[in-house]
Amino acid sequence: MTANTGGVYLQRMYPVKASAAARVPNSAKHGGRAARRRSLWLRAGVFGTLSVAVLAGCSSSTSTDSPTSASASASTSAAPFDQAALQQILDETATEFMAPGMAALVRTPDGDMEAVYGTTTLGGDTEVTPDLHVRIGSNTKTWTGTVILQLAQEGKIDLQGPVSDYYDGVPNGENITIAQLLNMRSGLYNYSETLTLNEALDNEPDRVWAPTELLALGLANPPYFPPGEGYHYSNTNTVLLGLIAEKLEGKPIATIFEDRLFTPLNMAQTSFPPSDTAEIPAPFTDGYMYGTNVAQMDDLSLPPDQLAEAQAGTLEPNNVTGDNPSWTWTAGQGISTLEDLTTWVTALGTGSLLSPEMQQERLDSLQPRDPASGDGPLYGYGWASFGPYLGHTGEMPGYNSFMGYDPETKVSIVVWANLAPSADGQSVANTAARSIITAIGGGGS
Repeated sequence: MTANTGGVYLQRMYPVKASAAARVPNSAKHGGRAARRRSLWLRAGVFGTLSVAVLAGCSSSTSTDSPTSASASASTSAAPFDQAALQQILDETATEFMAPGMAALVRTPDGDMEAVYGTTTLGGDTEVTPDLHVRIGSNTKTWTGTVILQLAQEGKIDLQGPVSDYYDGVPNGENITIAQLLNMRSGLYNYSETLTLNEALDNEPDRVWAPTELLALGLANPPYFPPGEGYHYSNTNTVLLGLIAEKLEGKPIATIFEDRLFTPLNMAQTSFPPSDTAEIPAPFTDGYMYGTNVAQMDDLSLPPDQLAEAQAGTLEPNNVTGDNPSWTWTAGQGISTLEDLTTWVTALGTGSLLSPEMQQERLDSLQPRDPASGDGPLYGYGWASFGPYLGHTGEMPGYNSFMGYDPETKVSIVVWANLAPSADGQSVANTAARSIITAIGGGGS
């Protein structure tokens, strides 16, 4: 898949039926690369866009001061959803998309439900268990965004201040605000949409990328639009925020995450690994993808002949577990487990690591990606809302995950799959999460 760490997946989790605004933006074409930006944006891993217009029993809210208002039906219809229903969703989704393994955790005020499917390797004997470590892709962006908001409430950074006050060398940095980096409205080009990066991912999978190299790739391309005059999911924004956080704190971002996020929440199974390694802590699952990064710049789905072979079982996906993930850095390099991600998304949704005032500002930041239509999921300060659920999605080669928390019903949902994308270009975990949310909401689509 193209060097995506989540953007498109956010959109495809809940594809809006008839709204062009809910599709991945392909305007402001640069060199005829609209299709490339689509796949790359998806794979940037942050946000396999769950377009919530089809949520059963819920309608996506466009109100920035009440993003959970659509959740009322869930509280009255959660009872029919049980362990068997969760398992059925995983079984059916994994079978449909030929995913080797999947896992899900639904946490409610009445208790937890877990379900697993398949094996940690394609055709292997080791069964998936709930404690496996996985790459979480663009869910990492919520860590970066939270750190920036913590620094803001401590008076160390001004969200409305210009980037040029905190980092040199960003073209037009005096007119781009920190808030615009957080909410993907800076206009900065997404480095993961460049042919240079995708060719390197295919030909040099072990390459270690420095964050400054990634930033330079993005800044070498023209912006999509003037600051604040559009929306485009861009990993460049989040890598720049990571560099700013390191500069302000005077320590590595891994230490910042550990001190500010993981330790306070006792997330002992979560890590931001060194960039010079592709190792994942044991126990873990391998990750698989079909095709190449360059090929998927134009279309996440396999060509028709290869798709037929995959569906017939004669074409297998590639094992990309050992590919170095440093090209994602603070936009997608994190590793976690079902349990820790559930802890994290609950803290994210409740604002337990922010002041009440800053949490409200984060809620208020959620805006439609297309203000003219107001359709689809909302995006804000390093997070998204999918109907009543606050959280994010993540996808990178081999791994897709979704995490969401509904503040009204206090339900958390985390799902991951070890295939990304599927042979026909779908995001497996996001699809399962959509089904789970629909089932909890009372059925119907």
